[in-house]
Order: sequence, then structure tokens, then C-alpha cells
Amino acid sequence: MKNKTLDSVIKNTWQAIARMYNEEASQYGASMALGYALLNIDKEGTPSTALAPRLGMEPTSLTRTLKTMEEKGLITKKKNPKDGRGVNIYLTPLGVEKRGLSKQTVINFNNKLLETFSQQEIDNFIEMSEKIQNIIVTKKKF
Repeated sequence: MKNKTLDSVIKNTWQAIARMYNEEASQYGASMALGYALLNIDKEGTPSTALAPRLGMEPTSLTRTLKTMEEKGLITKKKNPKDGRGVNIYLTPLGVEKRGLSKQTVINFNNKLLETFSQQEIDNFIEMSEKIQNIIVTKKKF
């Protein structure tokens, strides 16, 4: 396509970011999804039902990710003390360590972006992204 559409630029950029994070995570036997999950589990535990919306994952994908994380010794599951029907997810000491690696990777990339772009470019990007999200949320797509 000679003229790129904005959504194709966004998609291609996100795919490049995901590829970069997956390459980094693979050095530790992990994936971007696993690292992102680690970053979204609170130290005091997170209800499993709260994770899927935070991660933007379908429940079946989240189930697979949590199973992998449990097998790798990164998390433990315990009954939710406030709701016996649910479970809370807790980071193990290894999970806390790997969460630190994930956090540092995200910070390093963010710092690189901050070094590369002016504050005005960053502000414009954030403003444009918020407007795109608003178009989608308010169903003003077409």
C-alpha cells in the first residue's frame, strides 16, 4: 500500500514492540505476556478475575499464562478471603525477582523513547492516542 493508514502504523509499531519484548523475555525463558502479567499482579495478591481486564486478555489465554507461571514457580494461587469462590494470585520470591527484570526492561525502553523524542512530540503522541481510544470507546468509529 503506497499510503499507510494510521491504524496500520499503530499495528506495525505495536508488533515491533511486542517482538522486541518477546526477544528480551526469551533470554529468561519467558514471554512478553508473562512479563506483563508479572507487572500487573499486586504484591498483596490480585484476584484472578481482575487480571484479564488489566491485561486485555481473553480468559482462556489468561488461564494458559497463569498455568505457565505456576509451573515456572512465579506465582501461587490461594482462595480469595473475601470471596471463597475466587482465587487470588500471589508472586513467589522468584516471581518478584522476574517482575523486577520485567519492570527494568520497560523502564529502559521508556527512557530510550524519552531520550529520542521531544516533550512536545510525546505530548502530541499521548493526546492523539487518547483521542483514538475515545473514538473507539464512544463507538464513533464510522
